[in-house]
Amino acid sequence: MLDVHRLRLLRELHRRGTIAAAAGTLGYSASAVSQHLSLLEREVGVQLLERVGRGVRLTPQALILVRHTDAVLDQLESAEAEVAASLTAIQATVRVACFQTVMLTLVPAVLADLREKAPGLRIDVVQLEPERALESLTVGDCDLVIVEEYPGQPVPRTAGVDRVDLGADRMRVALPPSMDGTRLTSLADLADRRWVLEPPGSPPWRWTITRCREAGFEPDVAFQTEDMLAHIELVLADQAVGVLPDLVWRGKPPRVPMVELPGAAHRRLVATTRRGSARHPAVVAVRRSFEGACRRFGIKPEGDGSAADDDG
Repeated sequence: MLDVHRLRLLRELHRRGTIAAAAGTLGYSASAVSQHLSLLEREVGVQLLERVGRGVRLTPQALILVRHTDAVLDQLESAEAEVAASLTAIQATVRVACFQTVMLTLVPAVLADLREKAPGLRIDVVQLEPERALESLTVGDCDLVIVEEYPGQPVPRTAGVDRVDLGADRMRVALPPSMDGTRLTSLADLADRRWVLEPPGSPPWRWTITRCREAGFEPDVAFQTEDMLAHIELVLADQAVGVLPDLVWRGKPPRVPMVELPGAAHRRLVATTRRGSARHPAVVAVRRSFEGACRRFGIKPEGDGSAADDDG
């Protein structure tokens, strides 16, 4: 009987490309991963790894195992989901990963909703940016991930991962109080201002830089931080302009003037789960609660005409 844990290690090596990368993702040392894979080779009775320079590559037989590992892990999670669905009450822990504005606004609403609807359900939440959160999902460290997608920058589709669109969150230019009443004909109207953006390489950074360059200028990025609350304070202090999602205001009036981007813009929020656990009643309950929280804050999927205060 093949060890499922070692099969998971082999699959992660296939995904990451190197033993060091697979070990780092799974929280092991490289030597521990190598030892487990050597044991797996003995279990299977064939060579699974070939030396290529200073690295390794999977043999055709290893790739066969990887393909079956995906199916085995999906089936095991589906079995767990079916057992859980046969029970009359939800007793489970769902591990959620999300980014800051979801943590600030949606998570408290979800926790309050589920405390009433499913008191036996425990929700553990960690704040991670989308790329790291999706890695955490695929290796089984979390069960539900909320990611953001910016126009022209879709999140890569991952095999074995289900996606549910939560809706569009409007993006607007945040101006300091001294610029209240300003109307933008182009982002170039802000070419002489200092900007606050998220760190270089992040999806919102790439999207905003692209929009500025399309308007004909390179923004003067004076401040870089993932913290949206810091963005607000810098704008409020008349030190910078920026682009903020409406969700950051938590349903309250903005503290700084907000101006529509020329041509308007939205980011999309997406709930992702592993395919095998997508129908687990605990995961379904948490996802539906996020859908309801989104609607309460005016974020609705395309084609959803329900009222913004519908709690689902």
